[in-house]
Amino acid sequence: MKKITLFALVVTLGCTVMLTPSCSKSNNDSPATPTLYDSLGGTVMVTDPANTSTKMEAGRLLIRNIVDSSIFVIAADNKINGFFKVLLAEVTNGNTSGFAALSKNLTDFVCVGTGAKSITYGGKSMKAAHDPAQNSRMNGKAANADMDQFEVDLVAGAKKAGVPADNPALASVARIVESLRSVVVQQ
Repeated sequence: MKKITLFALVVTLGCTVMLTPSCSKSNNDSPATPTLYDSLGGTVMVTDPANTSTKMEAGRLLIRNIVDSSIFVIAADNKINGFFKVLLAEVTNGNTSGFAALSKNLTDFVCVGTGAKSITYGGKSMKAAHDPAQNSRMNGKAANADMDQFEVDLVAGAKKAGVPADNPALASVARIVESLRSVVVQQ
């Protein structure tokens, strides 16, 4: 269930601006409601499998895994990967710095959106990120058909990360994406 809830938020990273912050203490001083980030592992420190000499928050690791799975699916999709020509050319030539930067930005975005307190997002708004006039790494403006394919790829990315495609929580993903379509679709 944790991965499904996270997947719903990963979908928003590709098509929305920052999500609302986490809950705070109520007036009766009861403990704060745990954030979604907390339920995803939160601030428990774990070894980063990509760099075993470092530790990272368990919540961030889970989010990064789902983000990276989705990036790989989108990169392999000839229907929409043309929007990412710069990134694909870099990776093809062995330069993974653009991929690392995209993964970090998207992971930070989702971490903040799920309530992480020790992480900040410093990237562009999703509207600016998808506008070639404001982002030289973006090749063209997305149309509705591109957004439709993006949704298909996100479901495939979630499945690759271990989220079953028949999980009923994916209906909430569709509602989130559709409510934010105007941020990404600029054509």
